[in-house]
Amino acid sequence: MPGFGLTFGFTLAWLTLIVLIPLATIFLKSAGMGFSDFLEVGFSRRALAAYRLSFGTAAAAGLVNAVFGLLVAWVLVRYTFPGKRIVSALVDLPFALPTAVAGIALTALYAPNGWIGQYLEPLGIKVAFTSLGITVALVFIGLPFVVRSVEPVLADLGRDVEEAAATLGATRFQTFCRVILPAIAPALLTGFALAFARGVGEYGSVIFISGNMPGKTEIAPLLIVTQLEQYAYDGATAIATVMMLASFAVLLLINWIQAVNRRRYGA
Repeated sequence: MPGFGLTFGFTLAWLTLIVLIPLATIFLKSAGMGFSDFLEVGFSRRALAAYRLSFGTAAAAGLVNAVFGLLVAWVLVRYTFPGKRIVSALVDLPFALPTAVAGIALTALYAPNGWIGQYLEPLGIKVAFTSLGITVALVFIGLPFVVRSVEPVLADLGRDVEEAAATLGATRFQTFCRVILPAIAPALLTGFALAFARGVGEYGSVIFISGNMPGKTEIAPLLIVTQLEQYAYDGATAIATVMMLASFAVLLLINWIQAVNRRRYGA
């Protein structure tokens, strides 16, 4: 292939400089701790609680976005209505909005004395300063990933496949489950993976609404920052290494599921 050697070499050099060297630095820094010290810091009770919270809320937010992001993408593709461009622009707002601003706004809304929180509090529903509040923040910042991943696939799918299924006697539910969903499943999984990955590493929009209570509402990125503020660089890299390996394993699993779906449905 003409030019392949040069472009492939440039790609590897750029990838090494931007991605591999920083990641390798984290591994080397944590390796200098010793295995016992690494386990003590990286798998302490406080760290495990932070991992469960970060990965659990990111997964929950990703699932919520997978459902409602698909619904939003469906409306934007299948329907024409006044203000459609404004709605489409609002979907991308979390991309442009500083995450700290989003966190402050959500806290103001869902705090016990906030515009929405004051009505939820008498019902016994507490959002701000709980794991539910963290999930709400991650849903906010992760929605565009699902919508923009699914939207072009739905646009390419067209209405003719739905009409063909209808002529063969399929109900609307059967058409969605057997025709549309298999076609958009890889894109939907991609959107979920992107939203999940963003949620695991999210910091700015979460620290304001989480309450940051160790062992309860303390996310893993905040724990890393806390270690750095205490000049415990080895401890910070140990926690970062565990998060990186866990995130890579989850993303690898999602990519494997996508590959299986492509082979099964010929996508």
